[in-house]
Amino acid sequence: MAPKLIPKIEDFVEDLGIPGIAAVVLLPAFIPVVAGVSKPIAKAAIKGGIILYEKGKGAIAEVGESLEDLMAEAKAELAEEQMQRLEASQPHSEAG
Repeated sequence: MAPKLIPKIEDFVEDLGIPGIAAVVLLPAFIPVVAGVSKPIAKAAIKGGIILYEKGKGAIAEVGESLEDLMAEAKAELAEEQMQRLEASQPHSEAG
């Protein structure tokens, strides 16, 4: 006896029951509705992602600028401290 690869249609319909049959019959009507609803939702999600990306990009740029400013200030302070040490280590010559 060979195994059944394709079930008999009568057995298939009986196994589905009334909810299953209704789903099979109504599915072609629901597909366009679901597609029509899901497209705007997907588009809104993509728009939200783009907006978040752009805001994040702006925030990262601001942080980068702040870090550059801090580094410039730190370098200036280091240069000033080094200049003060050099001035303190050199003897002062007074003209007289």
